[in-house]
Amino acid sequence: MKEQFGRISAIRGSVVKVTVEPDSPEIATKTILSVVGAPHVFLEVQYYSDQTDIVCLNLKGDPGIKRGDSVTNTGQTVTVPVGREALGRIFNAVGETVDGGEPIKLKDRRSIYQVAPHPLSMIGAQTPQILETGIKAIDFFTPFLKGSKIGIIGGAGVGKTVLTMELMHNITRPGRLAFFLGIGERIREGYELYQTLKKQNLLDSLVMFFAQMNEPAAMRVMIGATAAAMAEDFRDNQKADVLCFIDNIYRQVQAGNELSTTMGRVSSEGGYQTSLFSDLLRFQDRLTSNENGSITSIQTIYVPADDLSDPAVQEISQQLDAVLVLSRSVAEKGIHPSIDIVRTTSAVVAPEFVGERHFNLVTIVKTLMDKYQRLHNVVEIVGENELAAKDHQDYKIAQSLISFFSQNMFVTEDITGQPGEYVTREDTLKGVEEIIIGARS
Repeated sequence: MKEQFGRISAIRGSVVKVTVEPDSPEIATKTILSVVGAPHVFLEVQYYSDQTDIVCLNLKGDPGIKRGDSVTNTGQTVTVPVGREALGRIFNAVGETVDGGEPIKLKDRRSIYQVAPHPLSMIGAQTPQILETGIKAIDFFTPFLKGSKIGIIGGAGVGKTVLTMELMHNITRPGRLAFFLGIGERIREGYELYQTLKKQNLLDSLVMFFAQMNEPAAMRVMIGATAAAMAEDFRDNQKADVLCFIDNIYRQVQAGNELSTTMGRVSSEGGYQTSLFSDLLRFQDRLTSNENGSITSIQTIYVPADDLSDPAVQEISQQLDAVLVLSRSVAEKGIHPSIDIVRTTSAVVAPEFVGERHFNLVTIVKTLMDKYQRLHNVVEIVGENELAAKDHQDYKIAQSLISFFSQNMFVTEDITGQPGEYVTREDTLKGVEEIIIGARS
């Protein structure tokens, strides 16, 4: 039995102050303290407010503690079980199963706080490899490179979650390892996703992590580190390639801001926590490849009030390899996925990754779409017939391309009644070539 370390001296929401015994050895941050008589409570050390008082977080927000309760030092951080028996299970941020199944038998556990690989160790670790999604607009404008980070960005109701589910449907295969992180989203959405994946027999190669909107901010902040720890174990010890779907990375930032405010820290000028950059970078750097395997992440990013210039949205976008922008104006035209072709960017669209043919086609299409945006304002006023012959031709080509990149999805078949489509990258390139060359011949 561990000796008494201190007592709870103050409680303010999820922030708990512990007064330690005189001459107690200093304790490291992130260490878990246990409350005597309440072993289910996790108190995580944040910092010393003075020589005898430690500020902790009640991670699960459990109300079953009070002032004067004795506290012991576990000497450990939060851990997550690792190994193939974790497949098909759902975990919370402190590594507990929350799917109502049998208790997990895995004894090996890994601290959720790991150091990201050194950047130099990742050079040449993996041969670049395109991961086909079957979605024309994505495979053309933002092709997925194994080990890269892709963001799906947009406001509320433009189809981020639906597109993520379609990607899971198209990319995830039996035997292909996938993770799903639900951060700050609705419980109903998590349940529906679980049932959908169960029907598709994909749970045997999937691990799910949830810290949903009803859970404390501390759990929503930590869930990314918890999932990353297990993904790193599969990559390094199982030599596996991991697909990691995150819905929604902005909610993790939002939870960090809530937590920062609760702890009395001053926000930055943009209204977010001052540690925004370092918190994001620490997490994103762990979702990477090395000589053992790869972690490819697809992350949805909620845009508050459709403002792409929001400081958190900008910070997240800068740490990704590709950003797929979903537009409300495109969605209102009935085009799905509602991708804003002009604003969508990707560092992967380069000759060394996709080849000269693909790169040149993207350059042509981007130029046409940029011209279309400018001409559209003129057409709205004076009509198409007033355009010069060359402008009118390019305008028509752009309209054909917009229609071409619209696609029926498998996950919405029950709603739309339209069968889903899977289009190979080669067929997409051929389709674009036929539209451009056919219209100009």
